[in-house]
Amino acid sequence: MKARAAVLRSRTLPFRVEDVTLEGPGPGEALVRVAGTGFCHTDLLPRTDRLGVALPLVGGHEGAGTVLATGTGVHEVSVGDHVVMSFDSCGGCRSCLAGRPATCAAFFTRNLTGRHPGGTGGVARDAEGGEVAAYWFGQSSFATHCVVPVRSLVPVPRSLPLELLGPLGCGFQTGAGAVLNSLGVRTGSSVVVAGTGAVGLAAVMAARAAGATVVVAVDVLPVRRELAAELGATHTLDGSSDALAEEILRITGGADHAVDTTGLPPVITALVRSLHSAGSCGLVGVQHGDLIVDPLLIAAGRTIKGIIEGDAEPRLFIPRLIDLWQRGLFPFDRLIRRYPLAEIDRAERDVASGAVVKAVLIP
Repeated sequence: MKARAAVLRSRTLPFRVEDVTLEGPGPGEALVRVAGTGFCHTDLLPRTDRLGVALPLVGGHEGAGTVLATGTGVHEVSVGDHVVMSFDSCGGCRSCLAGRPATCAAFFTRNLTGRHPGGTGGVARDAEGGEVAAYWFGQSSFATHCVVPVRSLVPVPRSLPLELLGPLGCGFQTGAGAVLNSLGVRTGSSVVVAGTGAVGLAAVMAARAAGATVVVAVDVLPVRRELAAELGATHTLDGSSDALAEEILRITGGADHAVDTTGLPPVITALVRSLHSAGSCGLVGVQHGDLIVDPLLIAAGRTIKGIIEGDAEPRLFIPRLIDLWQRGLFPFDRLIRRYPLAEIDRAERDVASGAVVKAVLIP
């Protein structure tokens, strides 16, 4: 299958949009024509050597599109179905069997290497016949087409604007899931969200949808704090404040829940200090350095929880988010700015700088 894809060939140079040839779809896979795909901060990771991702690579892991063909053994989707593509999982480990695919034992190899875990498949060929990794989060959707394991596909109604739905497969799912799944926020709760990018703002919207009566959004950027207030935050605070914990305590009297999306240890420790004695703090992403917490805070009953993909089962959770959106309770579309795939480098710059909350590439 011929496709156009944004290929990352160097950790320091721009993407190259070029012709590639895709394999498959093989057993348990589907070929999808991409309608739109989000650019997530996680898509910046291949530019670092932290994960050892081999280049060249087609990135992209927040895709949505139309099924064009299926491999053998596929019964969950049919040709013509509209689908959102989410993360990959094995389906057979303890976590997957318990309905927790985000903590799949093979999550890293299936999502963060760019290669098929079996060592074959997930490979595109460039115009010279060279291999290009095409299994980033099981999809590599920075392209006009991609081959995806059926476990990653979530069918959605054809009446919806398909090109906007891809970010529900990762960023928005992660933020909303942190609130609704991981922390179990209930009516009347107080919730603090640190960092108001795509994940944090999804957490803010989900907290209000869950009935939280106090939602505190923390960010260093005034424009982001203003947006958080428009989307449901009842209070906003400057994240650079040296008295952040004290300010949260003044507002909440001790927060029920906190979600950190910054990865900054000083912010995280402030969040933990601001919890009441049975409060919980969810950490999204990787922390930037050692995290040192007063053991007395934990001994008193507070909990700290690492969160991956919002602890979501995408096939159940994405339809839930769509329902909230249709009822006006999760207006994620307000955060999206469209870019042609050919302008992926501009989209990357805008995401990295914070100029845009969620860039969506249209092939």
